[in-house]
Parts: sequence; C-alpha cells; structure tokens
Amino acid sequence: MHLSFSNRYCQSLLSCVLAVVVVGGLFLWQGHYGLNLADEGFLWYGAQRVQQGDIPIRDFMAYDPGRYYWSALWMNWEGSHGIMALRRSIAISQALGLAVAVTLVARMLPRSESSKARTLFLAIAALVLGLWMFPFYKIADTTLSILLVAALAFLVQRPTYYRYFFTGIVVGLVAVFGRNHGVYGLAAGFGVTVYLALTRRSWVHFSKACLASSIGVMNGFLPILFMLTLVEGFAPAFVESVRFILFELKSTNLPLPVPWPWRVPVAELSRFDALVKVLVGCFFLAVALYGAFAIVGVLWRGWVQRKPVAPLTIATAFTALPYAHYAFSRADFEHLALGVFPLLIFCFAVLARQNGWVKWVCVSVFAMASLVTTVPHHIGWLLGPQCRSGQCTDIEVVGDRLTLHQATATEVRLLQSLADEFSPNGRAMIATPFWPGAYAVLERKSPMWSIYALFPRSETFQKAEIERIKAADPGFALVMDMPLDGREELRFSQTNPLIYQHIQKTLTPITDQAPGSPYQLFRHP
Repeated sequence: MHLSFSNRYCQSLLSCVLAVVVVGGLFLWQGHYGLNLADEGFLWYGAQRVQQGDIPIRDFMAYDPGRYYWSALWMNWEGSHGIMALRRSIAISQALGLAVAVTLVARMLPRSESSKARTLFLAIAALVLGLWMFPFYKIADTTLSILLVAALAFLVQRPTYYRYFFTGIVVGLVAVFGRNHGVYGLAAGFGVTVYLALTRRSWVHFSKACLASSIGVMNGFLPILFMLTLVEGFAPAFVESVRFILFELKSTNLPLPVPWPWRVPVAELSRFDALVKVLVGCFFLAVALYGAFAIVGVLWRGWVQRKPVAPLTIATAFTALPYAHYAFSRADFEHLALGVFPLLIFCFAVLARQNGWVKWVCVSVFAMASLVTTVPHHIGWLLGPQCRSGQCTDIEVVGDRLTLHQATATEVRLLQSLADEFSPNGRAMIATPFWPGAYAVLERKSPMWSIYALFPRSETFQKAEIERIKAADPGFALVMDMPLDGREELRFSQTNPLIYQHIQKTLTPITDQAPGSPYQLFRHP
C-alpha cells in the first residue's frame, strides 16, 4: 500500500494521539495503585542506584543497563527517587511503543476507509494493545518487541543496504535494554535476511546484507561496548552474568507448567474466572501455533508460490517464534503479555484489510476476548473494588502518596519501623530474597550484590556476599525463607545456605512476631 506523505503524517499523528490518550487514561486509572516490592522493586532499586552513580550488573544484580539509565534520566529531571517518577518514565516508553504499534496497523488500512471508520478501528487497536502492555514495570520489554517488528517491516518494504544497517542499529540498541531481545532480534533479522535472499534469488545480496546488518548491530550496541571498555569492573561482571545464565542456571527463567485451556479446573472456579483462565490458555495456544507455522506460511507463499507477502506479515512471522520462547519461558500471564505482540500486531493487520460487517464482527470479538483476558490482571481492576470496600489505605512512600492494599501497607510500615529502630541514619539492612523493593522504599544500598536471590549460588559467590555483608554491618535482616513456586529446593536456606547460616550466626532473632508470620527477622546484637 502506497500512501502520500501527508496521509502518512496524518496516520502517524493520529496514532500518537491515540497512544497518549490510552496510556494517559490507564495511568490516571491505576498509576497510583499498589506497590510490587519484588519485580517492580527490582527495577526501582536499580534506577535509584544509577541515580547515585552505581553501575548495573557490576554493582548490583540487574537487567541490562539501558532501562535503568532511561528511568534514572527522567527521575533526575523530576528531582525524585520515588516510584511515581519511575512509573511516569515507564509510561513515556509505553506511549512510544504503543504509537509505533498503532502506526504499523494504521498503514494496513485500505485507503478507501472513511476517516470515522479508520479512527474507530485504530482506537480499538490502541485500547487493546495498551491493555496487553502488562505488567507495567516490564513495559520496556513490550516496547522493544514492537520496535523489532517495526524495524523488520521497514527493512522488508524496501531491502536496501542502508535499511539493513538501520535495522542492525535497532537490534543492537534493543540489546542495550535487554540482551534476550537482542538475541531475538538477531534470530528474527537473520530469518528475514534469508527469506529475502530466497525470494530475490541472490546470495550475493545475502552476504552484503549480513555485513551491513552486522555493522549496524555493532553501532547500536556501542553503549555496552563503551562500558565494557571504559567502566572499570563492568566487563568481568557482564561476562560472569552471561556465564551464570548459560552454564549454571542453564535457563532464562524459572519455568511454570503451561496453562493450556483444557487444563483449567472449570468446575472449581466461578464462571468469569474460568472464562479468563480459558482465554489465557487460548492465547498461549495461539502464540505457539503462530510461532510454529507463520514462517512456514510466509515461505510457502513468498518463496514457493512467488506471491507477494505484506512486509508487516513477514516481520511478525519471524519475530513470533523468538517471542513465543519468551512467553513460554515462564508460562504465566505476565510472560504471555510480554511475548504476544507479534501475534497481536499480525491479527490487527489482517483485520484492517477486511471489509464490511465481517471486519467489525471479528474486531469486536477479538477486542472483547482481549479485554476479558487482560483487564482482570491489571492492578486497577484488582484493587479498585477492594479500595471501595475499605480494604486499602493511602501511605506515603519516598515522597509519593500511594493507595495500597492494607496487607502491602502493613509490609511497608514494617520495613519503615524496623529501619527506624534498628537501622537509623541510613544504616545498612538486609531484605532477602523476594523484596528488592525494600531497599528502594528505605532508600538504602543493599549490602548484597544479589538483590533478588532466587537461584542456587556457588560457595565462592556466597562467601563474597558474606564479606560484603560484614563490611556493611547491617542493623537488621528480613529473610523470607519460603518455597518459590512451591519448590522446597528454592527456599533461600537451600539456594544460599552459607549466607543464611551467616545471618543466623551473627544476628539476633527478633522473637516478638505475630504467629504465622512469613518473615524471619534478625537484628544486630
């Protein structure tokens, strides 16, 4: 489809407006709700430490550096260490990703479509895609997947060497924010390059394209290359993080059983809850099927039959399989949402090309299925009714007023009271393994590198952590020695036994705890 510059400009402007409206609406609805001391706290603590000059991966356990510097830049601009500044920085990246996704869909709409119908269709797409951008603290991952799809579609539309170079830059830059996304981008980009070589019958083109892409990847990855070269201690820490994943953990995540729709215990659930779980299972099934068969379909039509294939279809086909890996690496709704976007963009692209009542019936069904699947997982849906029934409370956390469930508010107050009594004046403390956000709430530096100590660690690693703990002299320790995912071998006392024993030997247990408390509390003797 060829559009004039003015039409493309109007489409892009409309997509940006819709993205801002949807993201702004979602933020007003739920931006002040809740506080996840685990995964959200992991990002929040890292952004705080970057504000203080620490280096991700070298100085603390972290994702790849890009997202921390993005968030810290905005938080510094606001002059805040708080969670709301972090969330606003995430909302900006969400609006960026959503605008790109809606623009991709907009360019699939027929030129004959009326402006009202076009606006309605894109508004539905923006709302559905915006709701699928979950969880909020991992929206950077969603945006990265969208940018990869967009870059590959841009390449396929006119595969010049300049565009190969540009696509390589995008892949390299994406890896700055998440090396797994870089790997996914390399796999998808190589697949697209092979496809273009097959359909153009030119392996000379293939070799030159690979060279141009490789140069682009190196340019996009320059921030990490500079850090590896110029930042003292970063290179060995980066290499060690890769070695640990490949040779010790041997996995990118802690797996969960796939919630296929036929496994849902329908009889044990309410009708609505059963419907939500069945739909989640159906989307997992759709991700698996699209990831498995999309490339075959594209190759059959484009290479064997020599028929034209839409650039966006090719881009989503080759990104679907890598992101299916992401979705199934830990098969819960959170990871489904992080891996589903190639499929979602493809579905809206197909629906955009339909005509008449078929289009609107299919769009309505798809949108309703997505709404029922996604909305019940959002914190605004979960906390809203509870807050209206008096189960929530407002509490100030690092200068921000948050509305928290009373259980979460109790946890925050516990941390604040422990810090006031046992770690005044900024003294170090320990919260392990599930609450990296505790350090962010108290604005303290973790004495341990492993702020989210979920995995089994070697004796050498644990001894190094113990030396850090000794040097920090913490005033108290909060240990949650619980079985992650119900697995006894993933208790902190099993994954890091030497550290656990050190805490028990050097700190004094606090015995006046409520019966059944999930915490083990220790204080300085």
